[in-house]
Amino acid sequence: MGLSAPGKGSATALTGAGQTVLAAAIQFEPQIGDVPENLRRAERLGRQAGEAGARLIVLPEFFSTGMAFAPAIRDEVLRTDGAPFVLLQCLARDYGAIVGGSFLCTDGQARNAFMLVAPDGLLGRHDKDLPTMWEHCFYVGGSDDGLIDAGARYGVAMCWEYMRRPTAQRLRGKVDCIVGGSAWWSVPDHPLRRVTAASRRRNARNAVHSVTTMARLVGAPVVHGALCGPISCALLGTPFGYEGRYEGGAMICDADGRVLARRPATDGDGVVLAEIIVQGRRPSEALPNRYWLHRRGAVAAIGWTQQRRYGQRWRARQDRVRPPSRLEVEA
Repeated sequence: MGLSAPGKGSATALTGAGQTVLAAAIQFEPQIGDVPENLRRAERLGRQAGEAGARLIVLPEFFSTGMAFAPAIRDEVLRTDGAPFVLLQCLARDYGAIVGGSFLCTDGQARNAFMLVAPDGLLGRHDKDLPTMWEHCFYVGGSDDGLIDAGARYGVAMCWEYMRRPTAQRLRGKVDCIVGGSAWWSVPDHPLRRVTAASRRRNARNAVHSVTTMARLVGAPVVHGALCGPISCALLGTPFGYEGRYEGGAMICDADGRVLARRPATDGDGVVLAEIIVQGRRPSEALPNRYWLHRRGAVAAIGWTQQRRYGQRWRARQDRVRPPSRLEVEA
């Protein structure tokens, strides 16, 4: 089962299997590395969703920090029960809801952990399996199956986990709802934009289609939060800068991959709402016999490999100066 903690809450009465639930997916533009401001934005939109009657609320990936190659993010790896977790718990208690979102935290190793919380405590946790590109600078991957029993069976997937066959394999036919989010950045507007144009278009499509495809492959509805807005940072291991944006957007789709509600990333901060039936069904699409469910394109594939290597080296150098155990800060 997915990772859990003492004091695990019970939410059978809230979202038992087979129930129709008003779900909310949240989207906002983060201030990179500014935890207090990001939590303020997340709380404002989380309360907007709760006041609208949502009883399943999903925040974006990295909702406390955002994500870019910004070394200051390393100093914002918090305790598992720190301020981001406290926010999830407060929203759950105040609105009688199940609330989830991922943030950087440490329990000896820095992780990108999605926490699913009920009014009376933590239901379960999933650590993202593989960091994407410069994410390697800030955390290491996990190995849990991302399954959370909360009366209904929830499965967790984040960002490029939606792109890979192993994610569909671990969730397929086993869950009643998929929850998670993305901080999906664009292929940059390179000076040789004619060369990269096809990769930019493909990456933008994948940010949406990977979510709807996963619903069909697994046989469960998806509630997906997202970050939005511009990204400007150094491009690790190169003399160039990165200028891009978060793509995809917050969305909710049914078990057949039909989009019930979506907020494109270009629309900025907001909440999307839709009723879903929290119940798994027979998957409507066969599982492809390939690791990557969608073509990445040459630019994204090269970036994945190059940034992974540089990111792992960067983190190793930083850990020699200041081990991960010293990164914990008080909430």
